[in-house]
Amino acid sequence: MGHRVATLAGVTSDSTAPATDVPAEAAGEWGGTDVQFGEQGARLTYGSYLRLEQLLGAQHLESDPVAHDELLFITIHQVYELWFQQLLHEAGAARDAMLDSSGDANRLWWAQHLLQRMHVVERVLVQQIDVLETMTPQDFLQFRQTLAPASGFQSVQYRELEFLSGAKDPSFVRRFKGLTDAERDRLRRRLEEPTLWDAFVHVLSERGLPVGSDEEITAAVRTAAHDRAAYADIWALAEALLQHDELAASWRARHVVMVERMIGAKTGTGGSSGADYLRSRLQLQYYPLLWGLRSQL
Repeated sequence: MGHRVATLAGVTSDSTAPATDVPAEAAGEWGGTDVQFGEQGARLTYGSYLRLEQLLGAQHLESDPVAHDELLFITIHQVYELWFQQLLHEAGAARDAMLDSSGDANRLWWAQHLLQRMHVVERVLVQQIDVLETMTPQDFLQFRQTLAPASGFQSVQYRELEFLSGAKDPSFVRRFKGLTDAERDRLRRRLEEPTLWDAFVHVLSERGLPVGSDEEITAAVRTAAHDRAAYADIWALAEALLQHDELAASWRARHVVMVERMIGAKTGTGGSSGADYLRSRLQLQYYPLLWGLRSQL
């Protein structure tokens, strides 16, 4: 018996069971096309849909002779970049939902939902460090010298995520070495576009709360905190943003301890001061007003 599923964009099925239209009220959000599962005549497979040949062929070891743990090191960081891509996808959609809400409770619910998904992904980012720490410092040193001058400091997506979250720093664009034109354009675009914080302030304004200064924004969120019957959605968004901030801080703290465990006080492969630089970033807060509010509740 067939099952109804969303049609894959740009893909047609040669299944012997033809696709049929279904009533709009029964179609939901998936588009209203009835597709039969089955391998007969299909143009997609699990491997082709996920591009597994390209994905599993993207781990190129630089060590010679091959260091056993270099594959683990590459895999972990490639997985991080995939998760960064997903976080950017969710954060951008959450921001746009807040900017386009115009008092629409469904849009604000969607923004909160996406932020909660980000929280789950961010916990995975922290937990992944446990896998990396199964590599001993001696094993890492077998191939570390081949990495220079590459460094996690150069992760464009990570900087995009910081910028989109609200911590914009134009100096990173100037300091990055080896950026492609496309990567530089992406960072500049993030510097120019609204942040999650901008979107949240927009929501406050849409609800008639004053946002002309930091003091007014703090007072507006305090109003939401003390009148959750009227501003439950705003308070939930504020808490979701703070959770995002806290989890980002947890990742930075866990990361610096891992680096100290691996290389001690050595400089980073990209020329940074290594753990000292990472420790200097521990005090970063995306939403200092939300943290400061705790003293005024």
